[in-house]
Amino acid sequence: MKLGMFMMPLHPPHRALTDVYDEDMAKIIFADQIGMEEVWVGEHFSATTEPIAAAMIFLAAALPQTKHIKLGTGVVNLPNHNPLIVAAEAAQFDHMSKGRFMFGIGPGGLASDFEVFDNTDPKVREERMLDAFEAIKYIWTHDAPYDYQGPYYHVRIKDNIIGDMGIGTLHKPYQKPLPPVGLSVMSPFSGSAKRAALKGWLPISANFVPEYIVASHWTKYKEGCAEAKMEADGNKWRVSRNVIIADTDEEAQQMAFNPSGSTRYYFEYVWRALVGANFTVAMKPNPETPDDQVKIEDIIDALVIHGSEKTVTEKLAAFRDRVGPFGTLLLASMDGEGASGPAERKTMQILQNRILPKLG
Repeated sequence: MKLGMFMMPLHPPHRALTDVYDEDMAKIIFADQIGMEEVWVGEHFSATTEPIAAAMIFLAAALPQTKHIKLGTGVVNLPNHNPLIVAAEAAQFDHMSKGRFMFGIGPGGLASDFEVFDNTDPKVREERMLDAFEAIKYIWTHDAPYDYQGPYYHVRIKDNIIGDMGIGTLHKPYQKPLPPVGLSVMSPFSGSAKRAALKGWLPISANFVPEYIVASHWTKYKEGCAEAKMEADGNKWRVSRNVIIADTDEEAQQMAFNPSGSTRYYFEYVWRALVGANFTVAMKPNPETPDDQVKIEDIIDALVIHGSEKTVTEKLAAFRDRVGPFGTLLLASMDGEGASGPAERKTMQILQNRILPKLG
């Protein structure tokens, strides 16, 4: 098993943007230094708590400060973008990174972003995401002249081409034919997991969904692989989880349930955001529980893997046995204010250097 990191990122709104940008960058540099495999960084436009609006701009600053770690968008919410611009920027980033780029895509997950971009219809968001990707793929796999016509997007250059000057030519990425494509997956028995298999994409299971949903993603991924007549490969599957490692189980328990701690803040924020998006089923440990009876403590207890090194090793092995053979664990990044930052780095080091080698 390999270890990476998933950053929404998420920080309390009282913190200065410059401070949290510096904190998140330092975390990526540290992850590279200890040998972590990859990091995925999200984008959000309308929440100061989720402050990165352009993951590729942010990750570009990591390129000269890191050596090996792969840098992924987690994710570009394609319905909010012109696919021609995304194709050009992602191709450029892939060249700048010399192939360390991973292209994570999704339909979006923040209700206020849906509203500001007038993308409130989930069916239309899904259609726009798929059409945008097809336009991007067309750009990356075709030469001039161009004429892609999808249900939402049109890419055309026919009349203004001067081949020997490069005019009228759209950029292709460094990795051929495409960078690895990751797809965010959060719904129970998600059709997105099956779609990832059919399209050869990497499914990325969210950290804030309960175990039964994670297991359902493997079920649907295998279903897609069977339809595509290929063997399901767990090495392509990323699963994100919150993990807290301390010297004792009791200390880890206190950190996980600290009312003023970063873990409590994270899950309370995500729960309230999902309530606003009318999508609480993605987070409830028991889908039958009415929303007004869900307690944040029950969510933390069900979703956060915490304990001593020995306990977390056992819990992770058992979790993987139950949900399916995912190849990469993505540690969910927390806010690092106060004691949370050093504690998170301790967890990162123990996972990378002592626990993951035991899990194979």
